[in-house]
Amino acid sequence: MLKIWGRTSSVNVQKVLWCADEIGLDYERIEAGGAFGVTREPSYLAMNPNAVIPTIDDDGFVLWESNSIVRYLAAKHAAGTLYPSEPRARAEAERWMDWQLSTPNAGMVTIFWGLIRTKPEERNSAAIEAARQSMCEIWSRLDRYLADQPYVGGDRFTMGDIPIGALVYRWFNLAIERNDLPHLKAWYDRLTKRPGYQKHVMVVLS
Repeated sequence: MLKIWGRTSSVNVQKVLWCADEIGLDYERIEAGGAFGVTREPSYLAMNPNAVIPTIDDDGFVLWESNSIVRYLAAKHAAGTLYPSEPRARAEAERWMDWQLSTPNAGMVTIFWGLIRTKPEERNSAAIEAARQSMCEIWSRLDRYLADQPYVGGDRFTMGDIPIGALVYRWFNLAIERNDLPHLKAWYDRLTKRPGYQKHVMVVLS
């Protein structure tokens, strides 16, 4: 059985759990990271030298990096659906998976950690506000793209929606001022109808 190490409050773990549920996979989740520790234990470091989550073990095949795990599970179990078979369609999905890591991720980390995981008296308000302003512009890029299609990969839900979808939940549920992004909001609303998104992503931010 597939094993997934990671705590459910981690956005990177949420990606993997959501993907697994979209596919209908059976898996065992092992608590790790944060207050659960584990990631510095020799047995874990032997699997993932970065000492972060998530990590999976799929019948002896060990893999880390959340977006790589999503790609792997989709390719293995959902070719032609979550994992588009046509190269151009697949490239569309993968492009937005890479964009999630390269572009919005840093700003969202600053906002999330600043507001949720930092004591009020220790917050860097200037850094949080600068990140918020930056993210308003960054999310507007995806908003414009979604004006002409319902999902990041085109007309149907694919693996490309998973990494950004997990991150955008935080954007719409943090106590911040947001600009009007109707197409991004419509896409987000579509995601909220998915049972796996409801179960693994739409949780209390902590």
